[in-house]
Amino acid sequence: MQSITKQKTLEEIRRLLAAIDSVFIAGCGTCATMTHTGGIEEVTAMKQSLEEIGKVVTGTIVIPIACDDMSAEMMAGNKAAIDSAGAILVMSCAMGVHRLSMYIGKPLIPALDTLFIGLEGKFGEFHEVCAQCGQCILGETAAICPITACHKSLLNGPCGGTDDGKCEVDKNKDCAWTLIYNKLSEQGRLELMNKYQPPKNNQVVPLPRVAKIT
Repeated sequence: MQSITKQKTLEEIRRLLAAIDSVFIAGCGTCATMTHTGGIEEVTAMKQSLEEIGKVVTGTIVIPIACDDMSAEMMAGNKAAIDSAGAILVMSCAMGVHRLSMYIGKPLIPALDTLFIGLEGKFGEFHEVCAQCGQCILGETAAICPITACHKSLLNGPCGGTDDGKCEVDKNKDCAWTLIYNKLSEQGRLELMNKYQPPKNNQVVPLPRVAKIT
């Protein structure tokens, strides 16, 4: 499982840093490195891009796991460079940005947009597998999530547009509900296709979400 991110445009990053002259850049050695959005190469390229537009980069680091407790220790080792920076540009998922905000008082500017949690299929290709909706129905849909696998996120399907097992939105994509049907049929549980799934209750876990494990 990986947090899938994409890098913001340099134009947006430049706007976010408009009032800041000096920057410390922090990348992530796990998810952002795998997606080529915040590893060593990307941090180095970002440093060069910022210097070309007149920013002073006081230092850089690629934290092994930006959202982990150990990131505090890693950042402490760069205290002087961080203290001399006007802000920290974080090249990690939103969780990494939040983690660093817990012990750094300076402005933290995200350089990436967090898209979804994904699973790698082909090398370098990630697919969303969980929307973290808090109302999992995988036990009734043959472990295939209709929220993430269906372009329309239909809880009851298939829709009228499915054609020969393909999705009407993307002809190259298998229809999620055809996949569910076939898998349930193989398992001898096809009767579950007749079960009505009620609309998602978006208040089942009120925002902001909190989980207490006892």
